[in-house]
Amino acid sequence: MTRGRNAMWIIYALLSAVFAALTTILAKIGVENVDSTLATAIRTAVVLVMAWGMVFLLGKQGGVSAIGAKSWVFLTLSGLATGGSWLFYYKALQMGEASRVAPIDKLSVVITMILAFVVLHETVTVKGVIGGILIAAGTLFMIL
Repeated sequence: MTRGRNAMWIIYALLSAVFAALTTILAKIGVENVDSTLATAIRTAVVLVMAWGMVFLLGKQGGVSAIGAKSWVFLTLSGLATGGSWLFYYKALQMGEASRVAPIDKLSVVITMILAFVVLHETVTVKGVIGGILIAAGTLFMIL
């Protein structure tokens, strides 16, 4: 792989952060007079149509038959976790301020790091530990 291609994940991650920020602001406005569960269902339907639209647009639909049982199980579990996250996130947004809900939600970064170390056996580094501590401290600082 070329050096430029290796860095593409950073661009995608930054775009993900921008869209996640937009998601929070747009959701906060949209959930104002709508039940949070209904709002989550509407959002999920839109994401479903968009995701399958991209699959067909890119011609990737043939890959469904090649997905193994283990991948199906873990993708399904991931989908259930996503659904739970979205339901709780929308309820929190409906009840709280977006500027306070979002930082708490982003504690998922620290939880992901811990799970990556424990479950995936990823390497623990001093920089990673310090970064996780700073994220957690920053979150606490922002919400207290």
